[in-house]
Amino acid sequence: MNLPNFLIIGAAKSGTTSLYSYLNQHPQIYFSPFKEPRFFALEGLTIDYQGPAQVINEKAINTIDEYQKLFSEVEDQIAVGEASTLYLYSKDAPQKIKQYIPDVKLIAILRNPIDRAYSSYSHLVRDGFETLSFKQALEEEKQRIDRNWPPLWHYQQRGFYYQQLARYYDIFPSEQIRVYLYDDFIRNAKKVTVDIFNFLGVDADFTANTSQKMNVSGVPKNKAFHKIITQDNPLKSLVKQLLPQDLRKQLYKKIKSSNLEKQSAMSSEVRRQLADTYQEDINKLEKLLDRDLSSWLNYAKAK
Repeated sequence: MNLPNFLIIGAAKSGTTSLYSYLNQHPQIYFSPFKEPRFFALEGLTIDYQGPAQVINEKAINTIDEYQKLFSEVEDQIAVGEASTLYLYSKDAPQKIKQYIPDVKLIAILRNPIDRAYSSYSHLVRDGFETLSFKQALEEEKQRIDRNWPPLWHYQQRGFYYQQLARYYDIFPSEQIRVYLYDDFIRNAKKVTVDIFNFLGVDADFTANTSQKMNVSGVPKNKAFHKIITQDNPLKSLVKQLLPQDLRKQLYKKIKSSNLEKQSAMSSEVRRQLADTYQEDINKLEKLLDRDLSSWLNYAKAK
């Protein structure tokens, strides 16, 4: 059975796309052809999310046969993996992973949950799907979840890391789990990447290019132009026919990033509200990871 021996499980909007890109450069690592197959969270389920931004309905994999095909071209790579940030949030994923690949190595990156929530919100604003203010969106979140909107819209709920990680620590040995902080990753991506190389048992002397940040949120300077370069249209179809895939991806990233500007900061009122919401979970997470996370709360209250 062709299955991975390591997974990046989350958190969403915490640098996982950049990490996927960096690790994918290593010749001894094989990654699934695309990020976010989400198999262990959605196996056997009818994938029918409602609301806007339903890319998950089209791209998620829910059968073992389709999932195995992602790894059909593995050759002699030492580490075989995929990255699906839904795994950290999913209540079902840990048991599914244990069932199929009990010896798997698990990697998580955790970002201040307040900033992670706002980044997820900004991502959907960037792509033209979110029209509410952040405060209004938080107030609507429960109703959206009840209406089965995709997990990307679960801004606040996806930030309770202790609850989510505890499900993994309950059934996997701690030696199989590596948890990194987003701030450490941003500060020194090369150091984190080398540590993961060691964890995966591949050549740690390999130097990955960690200079480019992937999937950055922001507000389009020109919304019409952003729509042209991000959504299917005749022009994009023509470019696909004329340019090789690697060149298209490079141009797309440069053009997209040049049309983005920084999202305005969230209000201090909402930041304090979220700090209060997350405080108990963060306190428990500190003990679970044996890491000082007080800066998450201090930073939140200082803004």
